[in-house]
Amino acid sequence: MHATFGWLDALILGLVQGLTEFLPISSSAHLRILGPLLPGGADPGAAFTAITQLGTELAVLIYFRRDVGRMLLAWWRSLPTLGRQALDVDAKVAWLVILGTLPICVLGLLLRDAIETTFRTLTLTALMLIVFGMLLGWAEKRGHQARSIAQLTVKDGILLGLAQAMALVPGVSRSGGTITVGLLLGLTRDAAARFSFLLAIPAVMMSGFYMLLFKREPMTGAQWGMTLAATAVAFAVGYAVIVWFMRLISTRGFGVFVVYRIALGLLILLGLYAGWIH
Repeated sequence: MHATFGWLDALILGLVQGLTEFLPISSSAHLRILGPLLPGGADPGAAFTAITQLGTELAVLIYFRRDVGRMLLAWWRSLPTLGRQALDVDAKVAWLVILGTLPICVLGLLLRDAIETTFRTLTLTALMLIVFGMLLGWAEKRGHQARSIAQLTVKDGILLGLAQAMALVPGVSRSGGTITVGLLLGLTRDAAARFSFLLAIPAVMMSGFYMLLFKREPMTGAQWGMTLAATAVAFAVGYAVIVWFMRLISTRGFGVFVVYRIALGLLILLGLYAGWIH
């Protein structure tokens, strides 16, 4: 975290994290874009992003607490008979979440240096916003939107896990990537979004705690305070966004997010070309 990074920067970024984490518009891209434009004038860094995401994932745990509780209980009960007895729906989804988490864990460790440096260029972020925005729009039109989470297979779990791993690059969007692939696999909008949120829980929690325990540069007391304040803001705002988003997609599609992603990406590229953004 840059030395000039201050409390106002942290609170604004916490607000942005909460607003964008669950929407298919890439929260990491927004934090990367907004950071240099704030008074502190610095990229908040991958560690700040990962830690503040713990706040938004706490919101997911609370919102989906019944689903998560059933899945954990069913998963535990499935262990003694694993491979000898058919899994019920909750146990199957739990195992698919575990399977889908493996790609981002492996690639996150292998590509850590690139995640904190190369992947955070604004040009790449802008291109990912545009490309994956177009893919989301295409997937919504092409997908049959007829399958439920209960109909997911092992192959589906792997593909959704790989889609989530693409979000290691700012601009892709964790929810955007998994929802896009979910739609292409024939899931309904609600099912794609629901599984996307459930799949993100272990990955984001592990990423956040990994950054907490193995930060390469120690933070001062003030920096810890700013990060925790931003995390609290992200939690409160994130919960409200989940409620709104799940209601929105039950009646409307993702078109507004597609347009927003493409417009934002083009605006960034124009700003870089014209010298408005450095």
